[in-house]
Amino acid sequence: MNDMEKLLILLTTCFFLYFLIALLKVLYEYWWIPLRIQNILRSQGVKGPPYRFIHGNNKEVTKLIKEPLSKPMAFTHDIFPRAMPHVYSWINRYEPEIVIEVLKNSEKAFPKRKPPIYNRRLLGDGLILAEGEKWVKQRKLANYAFHGESLKNMTPEVIASVETMLEKWKGQEGKEMEVFKEFRLLTSEVISRTAFGSSYLEGEKIFDLLLNLSTILAVIGLRLGFLSSEQDQEQEYAMTGITNAINKLWKSADDIESEKLEKEIQESVMEIVKKREDKVKSGEADNLGSDFLGLLLNAYNDVDEKNKISLDDLVDEWKTFYFAGQETTNSLLAWTVLLLAVHRDWQEKARREVIEIFGNQNPNSECIAKLKTVTMVVNETLRLYPPVNITTRRAERAV
Repeated sequence: MNDMEKLLILLTTCFFLYFLIALLKVLYEYWWIPLRIQNILRSQGVKGPPYRFIHGNNKEVTKLIKEPLSKPMAFTHDIFPRAMPHVYSWINRYEPEIVIEVLKNSEKAFPKRKPPIYNRRLLGDGLILAEGEKWVKQRKLANYAFHGESLKNMTPEVIASVETMLEKWKGQEGKEMEVFKEFRLLTSEVISRTAFGSSYLEGEKIFDLLLNLSTILAVIGLRLGFLSSEQDQEQEYAMTGITNAINKLWKSADDIESEKLEKEIQESVMEIVKKREDKVKSGEADNLGSDFLGLLLNAYNDVDEKNKISLDDLVDEWKTFYFAGQETTNSLLAWTVLLLAVHRDWQEKARREVIEIFGNQNPNSECIAKLKTVTMVVNETLRLYPPVNITTRRAERAV
């Protein structure tokens, strides 16, 4: 047996052992562990559809989602069974006390669920997804930026943005309008002005990039079989891991475009950051500012490692507040206007209250707190159509 044959045998043996170890790991993580968890839950009286290798419960979830969508819907606010029928069925099936215990997370056994890897391109590791000390640091920055006094100082900027929108609406009397789109432009401008001190055009560019990125990532998620955020996390990471391995050899058009958009978002953010820093260097400004961007930059340049954030953290927080902040506020405004259009009596009550308190004057922070009827309308809208309709947790350890 010559050296070449020995080398070939050695390589073949190593490949076989590697393949065997990988196979055992896949079987352990995606067959043995799910079945073990299923048996533990069943022993506690928590029953559900049987687990299927790799696919989990996708077929059952897909069936539950498609069934109500195939039928016409009457005008009703009871949309939960139609919008999220799988979650609705689970809530009716399991003990509410179990859900409460998971959300309380008093023993730190149910931390936030890690998002699908592809979704990190959209929000990174910002406040919504962060945990532990990192979450505390990011939450502290957000509290400083959006406490009561800071919000009061934002009022003139918000009023100016609303006045611009209403001026544009004057030529649309008697015509139908897509208010969701209009409020998207409004919220993007308000966030750009108040939180990041940037122009509307700069903010609009970043919003458009984030919106395009979210659309592409949704397509990628559907392609990988991520039908909902409640699906098996191990399955998502398994499918994403396989896709990542394929991407090293070949990338789809969606993957290439999403990477391009992610890079453009980072470059756009850094352009605005550089403008802010250049103003301080040139003496045009005394400091980096007290808005959210200023606080992020101060934390980035902080010499104390306990308070310091990385450049990636800065960009992730920017994306989180731009995208999540804009989408949630936009949704609330759109649903509020719809409900007021449907319930004319409450529309009249709200209008009368605003006129009584403000008259022909612009709103101010002190009197806004006196709007009892408007507050009731907003709270009821949040109850019926919450911008964030679900939160997920994962089991960190056996409970």
